[in-house]
Amino acid sequence: MPNFRTLGASAFATATGLALVGTAFTGTGTAEAAPASLYAPSALVLTIGEGAHPATAAVVRAVTLSCAPTPSGSHPAPEAACAELAAADGDFTSLTVLREGRPCTREWNPVTITGGGVWQGRRVTWSATYGNPCELRARTADGAVFMF
Repeated sequence: MPNFRTLGASAFATATGLALVGTAFTGTGTAEAAPASLYAPSALVLTIGEGAHPATAAVVRAVTLSCAPTPSGSHPAPEAACAELAAADGDFTSLTVLREGRPCTREWNPVTITGGGVWQGRRVTWSATYGNPCELRARTADGAVFMF
């Protein structure tokens, strides 16, 4: 015969655990309901920096870009940037293809761009370095993602 006292405690613990799914604990030890979302998070930080390496480049400009549930952030054109990223399935490399007919000097003045954060629920970290600002514009001028 089952021990109802133990069964009752077990059922209470299970019910309590299930009730806490989807809640967030505050610093005071109380639980608050977390907002539910049907969209996978897409929140990025995009930077343009002077230097040859992402870790040491001096950031000149940086913006935030959130694409779900609606485009927003400090990016000047979040709707266009989110649409480009969605069309590229979050692949930054495909957004920086060299455009024909854009001549640049061969001066070495490296510029590094980065994209990091979460795209459709998965963590992303991306960077690319170009020889100079002209080369960067030759690769990104037709797009909105790195136009800030």
